[in-house]
Amino acid sequence: MTETQGELASLSKYIFRAPHWYTSVALSLVIAALAGIPAFDSQYILEDAWQGIFFIGVPTVVASLATTPVDRYFGGQLTYNRSSLLAVACEVVVVVVLVLAGVVATLVPRFGQNFVFDALIAALALVFAVRFLVLLAVSRNSLLVSTVPASVQTATAGLLLFVYSGTMNYLTEGGPLMQAYLSRPARAPPEIQYAFAPEDFLLLAAMTALYGCVAYGFVLVIDRPWKRSLGVSVLDFVGGFIGHIAEGTRELEGFFEQIGEEAVVPVTVLSFRRTSDETEKARFVLPMIHPGPMGEIGGGNLPQRVAESASGLAFPPHATAGHDFNLVTEREVDTLVDSAADAYENIEYSDTGTRPVRVQEGDSKLLGQAFDDKALLVSTYAPAFADDVEYAVGLSAAAEARVEGMDDVLLVDAHNSNNGLEGDDLGHVYPGSERSFQMIQAAGAAARELRGAEEYVLRLGVAWDRTPWRPSDGIGPLGVRVSVLETGSDRTAYVLVDGNNMEPGLRGELVDALDAVGVDHAEIMTTDTHIVNTVESSNQVGSAIDWDALTDVVVDLTEEAVDDLEPVEAGMASERAEVTVFGNDRTETLASHANAVIAMGGAVAGLAVLATVTISVLVFFLT
Repeated sequence: MTETQGELASLSKYIFRAPHWYTSVALSLVIAALAGIPAFDSQYILEDAWQGIFFIGVPTVVASLATTPVDRYFGGQLTYNRSSLLAVACEVVVVVVLVLAGVVATLVPRFGQNFVFDALIAALALVFAVRFLVLLAVSRNSLLVSTVPASVQTATAGLLLFVYSGTMNYLTEGGPLMQAYLSRPARAPPEIQYAFAPEDFLLLAAMTALYGCVAYGFVLVIDRPWKRSLGVSVLDFVGGFIGHIAEGTRELEGFFEQIGEEAVVPVTVLSFRRTSDETEKARFVLPMIHPGPMGEIGGGNLPQRVAESASGLAFPPHATAGHDFNLVTEREVDTLVDSAADAYENIEYSDTGTRPVRVQEGDSKLLGQAFDDKALLVSTYAPAFADDVEYAVGLSAAAEARVEGMDDVLLVDAHNSNNGLEGDDLGHVYPGSERSFQMIQAAGAAARELRGAEEYVLRLGVAWDRTPWRPSDGIGPLGVRVSVLETGSDRTAYVLVDGNNMEPGLRGELVDALDAVGVDHAEIMTTDTHIVNTVESSNQVGSAIDWDALTDVVVDLTEEAVDDLEPVEAGMASERAEVTVFGNDRTETLASHANAVIAMGGAVAGLAVLATVTISVLVFFLT
């Protein structure tokens, strides 16, 4: 992850799930009742609350329940949960504007009550503009079509004001029936009786059109760079993002498909089967894909899907790939699972393997073992900080190992020491960097030591604990998995934690703890699952859970795995899969554009608001 991507990821602290529609409706009525108490001055406080519910809450309830069917009639996809949340937010806007206007009218008596009514007209127009923007982003309907569901809340409030303020009495048209249904000032509180003339509603219509045009102009300004460089609209991204964070939908995948590119990625499988009955005991599966971008979008849940496809205990560690190799949709995971199954069918087994070797070049450290000229290499930069290793760097390192005599290579990025979103480059290992050459050289050195090394009979033991922790704690559904591989007198523990990187120093403590239980070599890996990043962008293993508790789990599992040791055979094979990924530099481009919109959008929005308010003030003073 680069600094630009980190800045975008840090915004995830603002993510929340949309409440159920009935919760939002209930909240809107409470807000309306509370707002009605100071707004109206009847003899009883409950009557004031009821009037607040009627004149403030009813438009919100109507908008909550009516916007969705209206929007879907025109082919939109707004849900009731989102519709209700949007309506409540707009209700809060109206209440805040009225409170501020009331304070100003109190401090400056010459403005009087008419100033508050003018502010109400502006607030209702602003409500339309906000709803218009959201509906454009979520439903992606045409400009004119989006105005229909967007106007529900403003139109309902305007109709109530028209009927109960007695505006109909200013008009000569209409008989007794229309007067009876469209003119009910006697049932309204004194504060709004005859407060609005017909021209006020013409002004409301004009202000609504003005605010809507300003909102659309704002979209056009921020949308141009997206269409020029990515060929997509920012509204596609915003709509998909809202759907994902508010209700966990997969609308965001549609946006990613538009910017995705075809890629060919290796899928490598290392399988261990029991010599007694040839049933699979454990399987390491490594597609060279990044399990992102977040939650279960794209390949975010790749580790769990891979684990579920294995007959033995699955170990899906992190590959050497960055965010440019995020899958665009979850459907692409099926392609990888199928390729892994094909590779598994082509495996030829051997009952011997080498002792582990450790090599270090600069900050890069590798733990490796070979099985009949097929190597398992686990890379780490701990105790230094590192995040994702670029795809090209991993390919080069694996190629270096092949040059040095390995027939096939499963190269794992242990992904086990990082300082979150702090720093300038966030530990990114990119082609041409000093760290990339260190990793390539270490892979070659490990292969040279493994080439022709003496091999021993293999014994393997495994253990797994789902653990009591959840994604909010930084641990995914695969929990903690341990395999202990015995070759000769050496025992090597491979620990896999279903999480996204580790807090600095934790990996060292875990390795030291395993040294005390009779393990000669150990490496701690994470899956880099992005299920844990639905709410927090940097929810690393160890940031939310007690280190001692995790150490106890790892030690106990390692002891179980030692007790589970039995003779096995090992084999490795690779296949290539054609999938659609974000593409070369697309993640960086997307992140930079999103950050630019955030940085510039505030300034553009401020200018738009200033211009709109200025025009509004002139209109109010001239009418």
